[in-house]
Order: sequence, then structure tokens, then C-alpha cells
Amino acid sequence: MSAPSIVILTGAGISAESGLGTFRDEGGLWAQHRIEDVATPEGFARNPQLVVDFYNARRTQAAEATPNAAHEALARLQSEHSGSVTLVTQNVDALHEKGGSKTVIHMHGALNSALCGRCEHRWSAPLEMTVGQSCPHCGAPSARPDIVWFGEMPYEMDRIEKALARADVFVAIGTSGNVYPAAGFVQLARHAGAHTIEMNLDPGENVGLFDDIRPGMASQTVPAWVSEVLSQ
Repeated sequence: MSAPSIVILTGAGISAESGLGTFRDEGGLWAQHRIEDVATPEGFARNPQLVVDFYNARRTQAAEATPNAAHEALARLQSEHSGSVTLVTQNVDALHEKGGSKTVIHMHGALNSALCGRCEHRWSAPLEMTVGQSCPHCGAPSARPDIVWFGEMPYEMDRIEKALARADVFVAIGTSGNVYPAAGFVQLARHAGAHTIEMNLDPGENVGLFDDIRPGMASQTVPAWVSEVLSQ
């Protein structure tokens, strides 16, 4: 019998234990701004300085963060599981990579990447981006954070949907279950016949679609599940 094909979706909850705030945290970076002002193309057009400053602050915060036991356990799973493990994250930090994961699909972009708004060239973002920064490929002064904002299409959806179509197990970790299209991944996985698992501190809005609910901190539930899978 072949090893199961696993697809994992991670959200802000897995990085919260590493000190990175979520949309809902009081007093954090997100609490100081409206989403419409810092996470939409329209907000960037209105006030690019505000948006660049916001992501500079997030980039600095993320650079100082360290991975937790959940990130490290998923890296172990990728390394030791004999079947395929597709790791998709809604997070824009690099904690999965810092934790040892070699292949991560960043469907919402990455803080450590810059994007040219004209030619779509990507390059490593400096810790402090500036408004009007030039693209190293085409020279246009149109650099922006390589982040998928609300109203934009997430990255690598074809690749993700193909993985979900052949998944035997789908796991959502630390996700709210209300941001689409990621919130709909569990339905695609169920349609493919996958066993679905949610690991969350609090139930996501789509919790009723999961076969197995494992509440608790990701740093505890994820390593326990990974050990369970690798022992089979």
C-alpha cells in the first residue's frame, strides 16, 4: 500500500506562537490600520508610503521571529514521509523555511520578495523598501511588496488544486476558515475523497467540513500528529 498523499494548509495561527500577529490581535500592526488602506491595490495607489512603511514593519518583525515546534514538525514530515507532502501557506513570513521546509507554496506572497508592478519581475526585497524603487529588470520605478492583496488572485492556484485533487489527507492548521479561496480547499479535498483534519486554537468558520478536529496550540497538536503519521 502506497503512503498517503498529504496536503497541508497553514494560516496565521501557526506563526502566532512565534510572535507574529494576526488580523484579530489587539494592539498589533493590523490593529493600527484598516485592511482597505494597507492590503488592497487601491490603498497602495492612494498612499504608497503608508503601505510600504507597513510592510517594512512587518518584514522587520518577521525577520526577527523564529520558527516554533509546529514549523519544525512539518519540515520533518516533508523530509521523512515516503508519500508526497504539499505544504501551502497563507502566511507571508519565512518561518516554514527557517524551520527546515524545502518546498513551500506561498499563495499570498512573501515579505522577503519584491514585485515589479509593470513587468512582474521578482527579486529579494531589502529590509527597508522605498516608494518608487526601480525594478532591476525593466528599470521602471514600480516596485511593490510581493504580497497578494485583497482583490488579487492568489499564487499557484493550479498547482494547489492539482494537489488537492489527488490528496488522501488534507490538514488545515491555524486558519480562520473565512478567507477564500483557501477556505474552500477542504471542500475540494473532500470531493477527492480525502480525510480532512483541522488543527486550531479556536474552531474555524468551516469547521463542520472536517472529519477530525484537534483543538489546541499548533506547537503541541502538529508535532503529535506528525509523529502519528510517521509511525504508521
